[in-house]
Amino acid sequence: MTIRTVGVLGLGAMGRPMGRHLVTGGFDVVGYDPSAESVRRAEEVGVRGLASPKEVAQESDVVLIVVGFEEQVESAVFGDDGLLAGARPGLVLGLGSTVSPTYARDLAARLQGSGIDLLDMPVTRSDRAVESGTALVLAGGDPAVLDACRPVLATFATDVFALGEFGSGQVAKMVNNMILWACVAANDEGLRLAEELGVDPDRLREALVVSSAANFALIERADERPVPWAEKDMVIAQQEADKLRFAMPVGGLVKEAVKAFKLRKGYPTPGTEPR
Repeated sequence: MTIRTVGVLGLGAMGRPMGRHLVTGGFDVVGYDPSAESVRRAEEVGVRGLASPKEVAQESDVVLIVVGFEEQVESAVFGDDGLLAGARPGLVLGLGSTVSPTYARDLAARLQGSGIDLLDMPVTRSDRAVESGTALVLAGGDPAVLDACRPVLATFATDVFALGEFGSGQVAKMVNNMILWACVAANDEGLRLAEELGVDPDRLREALVVSSAANFALIERADERPVPWAEKDMVIAQQEADKLRFAMPVGGLVKEAVKAFKLRKGYPTPGTEPR
């Protein structure tokens, strides 16, 4: 399979820098986003904006979906002007959005027989890593499809792990996020306790990042950022655990701890975002 044109659905914080790296990597890149401003910014880095996911699919060998929520994936794939309406046999759909493993597997079942090849490819290490081209891809799907897409992924990721069948990447991203938000909550609580006891939290952080307590969230100062997806990620994990009758007491506690953290910082939480 020769990949010349890559489509990107969702041209925001993840899709725009992905598009920029793909252009730099020598691919023809087309994209779609319902936000005219997002399209404009993507066009500034070499992405050719199109009018719909259908048009993106018609012109692409691989389409990366990097929208925020399952309902947006649903619309991008199955809408009247969605990817499915413009796909030809052999098109690769790369699911980069964070969705539940159940939804990913349901998507695969619904697309069976469509001629579309599926690649599970959520990314980690934050939007900063995507900007710098140092992301990690947690991949699931047919090994041959993954191998064909490695040159695409290599433009914005330094590491790609093959974890199993389609949906395995979403399992890995779910677990990654559970642990990430646990660290955010623990870091915030610990540093606040230190401050109450008279220790400068910034100076303490310098020590902790080279200590046995070091973690990604501490090093990246994730406790000082809005963390918009925390509740969504924890809900996904809890729902998957409930289906398995798997007890997840730490996960439930982390969800509430992160909610309290966001409320204290004045960050939006579900139900409080401006409409």
